[in-house]
Amino acid sequence: MMGVIMGDQDVSFQDMNAKTNEFIRIVKQDPAVQNVLAFVGGNAAQNQGRMYVTLKPLTERKISVDQLIARLRPKLSHVPGATLYFQGVQDLQIGGRMSNAQFQYTLSGENLTELYEWAPQLLQKLRKIPQLKDVNSDQQVSGLEENVIIDRDTASRLGITPQQIDNILYDTFGQRQISTIYRTLNQYHVVLEVDPRYQLTPDALQSVYVITSQGAQVPLSAFAHFGPANTSLTVNHQGQFPAVTISFNLAPGGDLGTATRAISNAELEMRMPATIHGSFQGTAAAFQDSLSSEPILILAALVAVYIVLGMLYESYIHPITILSTLPSAGTGALLALLLFRMQLDVIALIGIILLIGIVKKNAIIMIDFALEVERTGKTAEEAIHEAALIRFRPIMMTTAAAMLGAMPLAFGRGVGSEVRRPLGIAIVGGLIVSQALTLYTTPVVYLYMDRFKDVVVEHLPWRRRKVAQKEEEVPVFAD
Repeated sequence: MMGVIMGDQDVSFQDMNAKTNEFIRIVKQDPAVQNVLAFVGGNAAQNQGRMYVTLKPLTERKISVDQLIARLRPKLSHVPGATLYFQGVQDLQIGGRMSNAQFQYTLSGENLTELYEWAPQLLQKLRKIPQLKDVNSDQQVSGLEENVIIDRDTASRLGITPQQIDNILYDTFGQRQISTIYRTLNQYHVVLEVDPRYQLTPDALQSVYVITSQGAQVPLSAFAHFGPANTSLTVNHQGQFPAVTISFNLAPGGDLGTATRAISNAELEMRMPATIHGSFQGTAAAFQDSLSSEPILILAALVAVYIVLGMLYESYIHPITILSTLPSAGTGALLALLLFRMQLDVIALIGIILLIGIVKKNAIIMIDFALEVERTGKTAEEAIHEAALIRFRPIMMTTAAAMLGAMPLAFGRGVGSEVRRPLGIAIVGGLIVSQALTLYTTPVVYLYMDRFKDVVVEHLPWRRRKVAQKEEEVPVFAD
């Protein structure tokens, strides 16, 4: 797991370090955790930290990552002034910036004041949505700073320049390297700063002295006064515009489709200014893109199958008979996912698309044989009845082979099994339901399609012209 620690925006580094150690202690007490690594600051602001957790093997901890996060969430909420947001480490990251949760929704605007006014309102509204958990924002505009207001006239009379003031402040509170100590096996950088215990409060400015050009030491407070103010810790941008990213995780049992619709509805209800634009990022954006093209992809697959079958049987009708087996397979896959409480994710959708190629073989085996028998002079009813009897064993054998091949995916254990399981569940459920139904429905659909061909297709104008042309081409032989 990977976690992001968010402290209060006015927290000091020392307090943030103490809160991080408390989080480490709580996480390490969980029996499913093997190792914990955390640090404060880094490339982020000093009120942020990161934590990486190595879990024990699934056979030992017996729960998933999401279940572990749900178990740790109430324990971690007892640390005052800081929050730890966990998410499972993904092998494949799809876009988006590094955030405190798995999914992101970004607001960008031309007016920074309007953006910082509306983003917190949307954040509060999203926290009331039950499908979302760990809702947080990267808006960091409430940090504290201490301003040094210089009386330039007094400083000038004392012979003190702004550059001297800047240098002495950096010598005191910065980390200026002033020398290097060279030894036989190593070298050491000498860093100048005051004792860290004198850096904890703004009162330390009262003890700073500036050396004038004449060598006299003058207190900084003699020609300057100090005032606290708020400042932005970070200002994020996206597409050259200021942006605020709201991150969120899903509630246990929730799905991303419902969450994205709830967020879009919440934004519409707020009636934000036209200068503020909202969009999903990362995995949520990829989900929306795939969802928009999903019906087109499924329709394209069905059209491709229809064209191939039409060319194979030289018929416009019987490919529909074969495709009639697909609804039962899709229904079986969805019922199996509901039974095992799994989401219709991308992996499960791949399983449903695979069923298009697997399930239609039942109808192909029967209809191919029925058409051959029908050409011998038997009626359609006799042909499909004989096909259902003779082709029963091949249908059962091929279905059993496909189902047993998907069993390890559906019920296998081990690392990565949670990714493969929806694929196997969808295939097994679709095969079971389609096998139970298509043995009875395919002959019925075949007969109805055959009657439709006789009643409708044979009476089409282009069909009558073609028959008439064939009758004219029949040669007449005299005795």
